[in-house]
Amino acid sequence: MPGGSQGPVPLSLGLLQPPRGLHLILNPQVRIEQTRRRLAKLRAEGLVDRITLPQRGRLRGWSPTQYGVQVACEWPELRGRRPSKTVSDRTAVRLRVGHALTVTETGLAFLQDARRRGELCRPLDWIPEVYHPIGSGEAVIPDALLYYRRGRDGGEGAMLRAFVEVDRATMGPERLAAKLTAYARLYDYVPAPAPGRRHRQAGQEPLQEEWRRHYPLFPRLLFVLDGTGPAGIETRITALRAAAADLALAGFLRNVPVLVAPLVEVLQGGPAEPVWHPVQDPRSTVSWSHSPSLDTPHAGRIAYCGSRKLERQYWTALQQGRNRRRTRLNHLAVADSCALLTDERPGSDTDDVRLM
Repeated sequence: MPGGSQGPVPLSLGLLQPPRGLHLILNPQVRIEQTRRRLAKLRAEGLVDRITLPQRGRLRGWSPTQYGVQVACEWPELRGRRPSKTVSDRTAVRLRVGHALTVTETGLAFLQDARRRGELCRPLDWIPEVYHPIGSGEAVIPDALLYYRRGRDGGEGAMLRAFVEVDRATMGPERLAAKLTAYARLYDYVPAPAPGRRHRQAGQEPLQEEWRRHYPLFPRLLFVLDGTGPAGIETRITALRAAAADLALAGFLRNVPVLVAPLVEVLQGGPAEPVWHPVQDPRSTVSWSHSPSLDTPHAGRIAYCGSRKLERQYWTALQQGRNRRRTRLNHLAVADSCALLTDERPGSDTDDVRLM
């Protein structure tokens, strides 16, 4: 896949992205035509394909082909990852375009914020739809798995991991809140021993939770809310708070930070700002990297509760954010239309494509 100083782009993992998004992920310091030429070459080699996004003018999105997924899964960074079954299905990609673009926009916010802060988060540190079995043929599949290193690159810092769930208000609040129970099951899930090995021999290590095979600590859980106004945001946060009151989840919530934030606030100030609400105390706000034993929540900032002025301010910010996003998409559609001939003109590609 096209690469740059930040490494190969995670198209192979199923991210549907317009050229401008890929350009911002990879090499924002160079001209976008270079990214377009590399995409054209990858398309000619059968590794990626493009679709015209519905209801978005002539804006096109890029996603991997089945062959592209097979090639990318051989990269050392992706070995052992299980790609989505629908990643190379054009019909499935079209049906999921709204959700896919919102997930991509969320990941781009973390990537750009890390660059601004001099911290470490690269394109392949945002991995969509990682499969985690929880027994009985069921699995937890977060919208994305985030790896993020705090602190200046080259200095001391802490490695953070997070499961990210992007909610566009396409399901009821109860179904959203039920995801807490699913992650609690993943936290406790211990796979059954293989047949014939049900009795542990002396000196053999005891069985442990499945997630410990992949992570030294269970990743924190981040809910990002979009697609609804302040009343809908409050309803969904309230549903998560009610689910968190279940005593069966007490052990999970005691050890794993679970935070929720509106996408519009994440985009406005950046993910590192204290715009995240702990599900057990939604009236306070913290940074997404908040650890209960180290940080103090911003108590005084009450989310959408009882203040008409605050609700009006939030609604205004939400509308402004949506207008900016709509304007940006229109600009992308015009830019892509103007570049159509450039993308496909034979012999216009003089750059090598980096395949990891």
